[in-house]
Amino acid sequence: MSVAVIADIVGSRGLADRAVAQRIIDQSVLTVEQDFPSAERPLQPTVGDELQGVYPTVTAAMSGLLLLRLVLPEGIDCRYGIGIGALIEVPSRVGALAEGPGWWAAREAIDIVHARQARSVRGSRTWIVAADEADAVGTHVANAYVLARDQVISEMSERTRRLTYGRLLGRTQGELARSEGITQSAVSQALATAGAGALIEGFAQLQIAGTAAGES
Repeated sequence: MSVAVIADIVGSRGLADRAVAQRIIDQSVLTVEQDFPSAERPLQPTVGDELQGVYPTVTAAMSGLLLLRLVLPEGIDCRYGIGIGALIEVPSRVGALAEGPGWWAAREAIDIVHARQARSVRGSRTWIVAADEADAVGTHVANAYVLARDQVISEMSERTRRLTYGRLLGRTQGELARSEGITQSAVSQALATAGAGALIEGFAQLQIAGTAAGES
């Protein structure tokens, strides 16, 4: 069953240049898909500050969105609602319209992110909702994970996010040090101080879970 994702831009009305921000987000989506293809249909702008995409599985969505959060530069961020449920297309004169329980669940999920971010969990950026109660049990565990990882990422500097992104893709600390113009020990210290090890291990566990479920 495919998974729907709705994203919206955090603080879009306050951005100095909305058009530039959109181009950066679009390029970031393409970068992630080139480095780690995971989406059936990568996130695409729809209307206003919203984007929509489709992933083959929840683990693929969580993996791709983790990388996207890390690759976005300082000052540009998105919220993500992941919806598990049937996806259908309604024909219209302007093309197929996305519809179905998976999209309704994704809409509910992003509303929850808004509410949590506005209250006690300011670092929250991702939430998962299942349209069918039978699929909901696993979402509680997944949401516990994304809450923690989002908080870690939200507190990272832009450079540390870049370093973490590189490590998730298998780049060595030496390679990252050369690309950033810093020492390998500086890379190691930055990753350790920011808690990047937890993100790296969590990403690895997602890939193991996907493989065990026959997703690759």
